[in-house]
Amino acid sequence: MLLTGAEILLECLIREGVEVMFGYPGGAILPTYDAMAKYPQLKHVLVRHEQGASHMADGYARASGRVGVCIATSGPGATNLVTGLATAMMDSVGIVAITGQVSRGSIGTDAFQETDVTGVTLPVTKHNYLVMSAAEIPHVVHEAFHIASSGRPGPVLIDIPKDVQTEKAEFKVENYPPKLKLPGYQVPKGATETELESALELIRNAKKPLILAGHGIMMSGAVQELRELAELAGIPVTLTLLGKGAMPENHPLCLGMMGMHGNAACNYAIQEADLLIALGMRFDDRVTGNLKTYSPNSRKIHVEIDPSEINKNVKVDVGINGDLRTVMRQLVPGLPRKTHPEWMAQIRDWQEDASEREILTHYTGEGLLGAQVVNDLWRLTDGNAITVSDVGQHQMLEAQYYPHQRPQTMLTSGGLGTMGFGFPAAIGAKFAKPDEEVWAVVGDGGFQMTLAELATARQENVPVKIAILNNSFLGMVRQWQEFFYEERYQSTPMVNPDFCKLAEAYGIPSMRVTKRAEIEQAVAFARSVDGPVLIEFQILAEEIVYPMVPAGNDLHNMIRRPKPGESQ
Repeated sequence: MLLTGAEILLECLIREGVEVMFGYPGGAILPTYDAMAKYPQLKHVLVRHEQGASHMADGYARASGRVGVCIATSGPGATNLVTGLATAMMDSVGIVAITGQVSRGSIGTDAFQETDVTGVTLPVTKHNYLVMSAAEIPHVVHEAFHIASSGRPGPVLIDIPKDVQTEKAEFKVENYPPKLKLPGYQVPKGATETELESALELIRNAKKPLILAGHGIMMSGAVQELRELAELAGIPVTLTLLGKGAMPENHPLCLGMMGMHGNAACNYAIQEADLLIALGMRFDDRVTGNLKTYSPNSRKIHVEIDPSEINKNVKVDVGINGDLRTVMRQLVPGLPRKTHPEWMAQIRDWQEDASEREILTHYTGEGLLGAQVVNDLWRLTDGNAITVSDVGQHQMLEAQYYPHQRPQTMLTSGGLGTMGFGFPAAIGAKFAKPDEEVWAVVGDGGFQMTLAELATARQENVPVKIAILNNSFLGMVRQWQEFFYEERYQSTPMVNPDFCKLAEAYGIPSMRVTKRAEIEQAVAFARSVDGPVLIEFQILAEEIVYPMVPAGNDLHNMIRRPKPGESQ
């Protein structure tokens, strides 16, 4: 077939299994949009801002495990994708971004809406391409999807000049996919015998072992292997923020989330362990605190697909560069069947102390807590919803008070900490999982960064439920100001719109909640509507998320909620 570059591009996307794209048209990408009419099997979702498109593709990818696709025009359209690309890069999410570019003859002339997109996005993509002929498109597209989804996943950008999209070339269906030509791109597989034996020896001798489970568990499909390893060797499991869901949080060996706002028992266990087994995590600073005092008495095993992460932040005794699922399958047959009753008893003591500090058990105030909202949402949805959050206090409350039992059901921006991520990513997640209940749990600050996507949700009638935890503050920044800046609340109080009237303007049903007794009715109302719904929860302005490890401090040196009758 003799097809235009735009038609070849769409033919290739179909053969890569793409069903939905999130984008915004413009002059340099218009030939591709014009060709979409010939391919009704490709669903296109019109966003209201290109950043929303990249977050939707990201949410789609996280929820489905497949590559998400976003599309934009040249210049400002392409640069508006950058925040979403950086978000996906930091969290190892496979998306493919397609951007239009000015015609080949105009490149380098500062033409209207020209930007060096490959140069701009080089630091925030796993790879990118500038396509200079229509004949290249099949190879580029197939390579892009392979790179985005293999090894350590990540975003890939394809920049296509406008005249390449109109140029004709031969496309042979029977020749797709073309043979990959990536001699410098090798994805590691399993561990060597020496590495396996070294790791097993450390596990056999450990008396206080601990597993640190990260996002890589889900990325590699190693959820079952993690459970087998933990149960067989009797090793408790802690989770990173993005690792939530890697192991059911009601499992007796699962201790919950570690780190800056993690469970105190997790952090104490890390500091007291004699062996850390880090699986698919990168020892981020929000997890480790002060590196000089991090888990000082432990030997360390690190299994990671990206060799650059091993020994980058934390020096380890055994570093295994390989696919996590493959390595864990190699490890399990050699594991000893053990239990660690004394170690688990110590952990239970820490957990009991934490439960005595739990605000939900002793709060008697009249104001509504964000913790109450999230915990009631968990109870009323039977813990089965996909929750998608922005970044801030509400994100940490979601991580603490909504236990997840399944993988890929808590979606959030971890590494980059992107405000505005939650709502558009929830739309993408709903397209990926149309039969799942999806809640965007967002703060009043982050929500306003991408609230224009209310129009997208309305136009597509996407049944995403939006829970806004409104405290009229940039809550997490305000908390830092309270603790470390003598309560100087500079530029954190917010004058917000009436979110219910805002929803009404978009034709979206809404409800406002000011008391805990109203939560159940509001959630029932949201679930009854076949379409988007917005619930505004007016929560206390000065709620604090405990515990908190001050930035750069020792992991065990947490600011903790006082017990009843105990002074701070």
